[in-house]
Amino acid sequence: MATPIGPLNVRRSAWIAAPPERVWREFESFERMKAWFGTGHTLTRYEPRVGGIVETDAGGHQGSDTPLVFSGRVLVFDPPSELTFEQDWIGHGWHAPPLITFRLTPHDGGTVVELFHHGFEAASSTPGGDLNGFESGWDNHHLTKLAAIVEGPAVGE
Repeated sequence: MATPIGPLNVRRSAWIAAPPERVWREFESFERMKAWFGTGHTLTRYEPRVGGIVETDAGGHQGSDTPLVFSGRVLVFDPPSELTFEQDWIGHGWHAPPLITFRLTPHDGGTVVELFHHGFEAASSTPGGDLNGFESGWDNHHLTKLAAIVEGPAVGE
């Protein structure tokens, strides 16, 4: 069953010319995930299983030396369809951590990969402001990198 996505969500998507099973391989290990999801920030930990930990380091917060680290548990690991994990901003004081969900859907001979950053409704007393702040921080470079890896020349396959 797919993770519910509330109305306050950031959504980015890309179509990749490969079946979901091929795309999913890039979610199966820390090394493979880091090759595309660790762009713009550093993926420092990734345990691809329910209950595993995902941690990213985005450097200093708003130009300061204050660390900007996000961490959380994997809630859904459902090959080749969905990965959902908590995205708790360490030291920020969320009521509940927002979530990151990746959905892979077969379409037109390839796969639509959707990235959702969601759950702001429960995260704080200012969910609209949180959404607006994160909306401007996401672009499609993660998914573009994923597509380049999947669609590029086969290496070691």
